[in-house]
Amino acid sequence: MRRTFGAALAALALTLSACATEPAGSSTAAPVVPVDRAVAPLEPSLRITDPHGQELTLTAPPQRIVCLSGLCDDLTTELGIVPAGTSNPRLLSHPVLLGDAGAAVPVVRGSFGSEDVESIAALKPDLVIGLSGVHDGLASTVGQFAPLWLTEPKTWQESVGYLRNLGALTGRVEEATRAEERFRAMLADTVEKRGQRGTAVLMYGSVDAIGVDNADSLKGDLLAHLFRYPFPAKNSDVDTASNYSVEELLAQQPDVVFVYSLLFSTDAVPLSRQLADNPVWREIPAVKTGAVHEMNADLWGKGRGTRSLAAIVREAVDKAPAA
Repeated sequence: MRRTFGAALAALALTLSACATEPAGSSTAAPVVPVDRAVAPLEPSLRITDPHGQELTLTAPPQRIVCLSGLCDDLTTELGIVPAGTSNPRLLSHPVLLGDAGAAVPVVRGSFGSEDVESIAALKPDLVIGLSGVHDGLASTVGQFAPLWLTEPKTWQESVGYLRNLGALTGRVEEATRAEERFRAMLADTVEKRGQRGTAVLMYGSVDAIGVDNADSLKGDLLAHLFRYPFPAKNSDVDTASNYSVEELLAQQPDVVFVYSLLFSTDAVPLSRQLADNPVWREIPAVKTGAVHEMNADLWGKGRGTRSLAAIVREAVDKAPAA
């Protein structure tokens, strides 16, 4: 005889209660892993080795930097540099970065990952910074007129590493070390005050393909300093490692859900609303208590530098304060 959905859901709930390690909504803090506040000295250099071991050598400090990655928009802002062009104008114009002044920065034509090379060349860059795994295909063409530096931080420490790299290349070492000091102090203070409280998940995508910033990603790793974050990469396949079903989300009992909905039209429906009628979704503790938060997709989805990460920490704590 076919089991009813209600019986199946009840069985799932019973299983969850039997194996849960922390009750949903628990305010108990896990032991704090201290954040290192130390900032090492930094010297100007036209040759750097980035956090992923890639070497980059320039002939002079870059003056015209074109940003194809949100990390670049963030790092240039931290260093007091206005990029010569960007492919992420909404992020650059976010109040955390340049704000209204971002509107004056030329926008690179083309879609993200398929930027128009002639548009980049017209900006006369002496350095182009892109996203590893996305802009690799531009290397042979962009490389004819400017170095292309492919970046992709997996942890906040790597974001700091890229900041130090660009500070060295541009000679803005004081700006870089001050920004690093601010970020480390902010994160250390927050972690010491808050600890790791509750269970959280950061998700995106659509009702048919839910993605989760897994614990091996930049944002997942960052949020794991503030919350229990039991969402590892599911495999080594980049196309499926972050795919989670609603049932798998429920199994971890998150009591706060952060969402950045990727909306491509004015009438598009945010992900949390797409899921509103799903009966399994409604059983998630965060949904029951109204602790599902739609966040700015540009900041939370594309922001990879220290300014963006600091804002994400502040917003996360604001939405889910420690009890």
